[in-house]
Amino acid sequence: MSRSEEDAGPGGPRWALVLGASSGTGAAIAEAVAQQPGLDVFGVHRGRYVDSGERMEHAVREAGRRAVPWQADASTPEAAEAGVEALRKVAGPRSVKLFVHSIAGASVGHFLSEGEDRLHARRIRRTFDTMAHSFVYWAQALVAADMLAPEARLLGLQNVLDGTHLSNTGLVSASKAALEMYVQHLAMELGPLGHRVNLLKFGTVMTPALKHVYSPEALARLEAAHARMNPAGRMCTVEEVARFVSVLAGEDAAWFNGATIDFSGGMTLKLLDLVLNA
Repeated sequence: MSRSEEDAGPGGPRWALVLGASSGTGAAIAEAVAQQPGLDVFGVHRGRYVDSGERMEHAVREAGRRAVPWQADASTPEAAEAGVEALRKVAGPRSVKLFVHSIAGASVGHFLSEGEDRLHARRIRRTFDTMAHSFVYWAQALVAADMLAPEARLLGLQNVLDGTHLSNTGLVSASKAALEMYVQHLAMELGPLGHRVNLLKFGTVMTPALKHVYSPEALARLEAAHARMNPAGRMCTVEEVARFVSVLAGEDAAWFNGATIDFSGGMTLKLLDLVLNA
């Protein structure tokens, strides 16, 4: 019997399907859930962070679990169907215990700008496909292929821009609002089947993408600002987020459903105080 046959079906090992698994939060989550609760990882990524992707795969295998990379732009319905089919060939049906949507690709700018930062239709469609619609595409593909294990967990990721805003992130906020509604409605549809769908909100974390966008000097200012803003006096880490995802994948978190879980550490609590008393 092949390994894939041994893994197939309700009695075999469970899998985590992680979108954006090659770097940052997605990679940290893949490594954490391989440790606890001990899931094999099917990691979807666009191939931009080869070194960190290889480190993630090594860490998963060091934990005694399987790591299967799959390179694609995960934002389209066609990619979702192809990715789920590739996973099914490896893992067998009803094998996905955890699905994590950790891909990003938002445009920043202004809706009414006449300059290069204008949020035109193509940028709007692309951002919503990446940040929101793709969560539905992959959920639909998983259900259609009968890939969800009993009591599976589906998890989207949220930021603090639902409660406070930056002037050039209106499209990010709008797409994340759509994602929140998708999570709630999918929770209603999948809840009777025993599955749970939630949204995890956390603050700024240091990732390769962030380091790519900002200079070292800008990153230093960013960290200093978060040290003043966060009650804990520092930024959250991707490892902290990942460890909490392991908790959400466990039995003790089984009653969360349709929830936006605040893991921001009170990041925005002091904003008014900082503005008025700085």
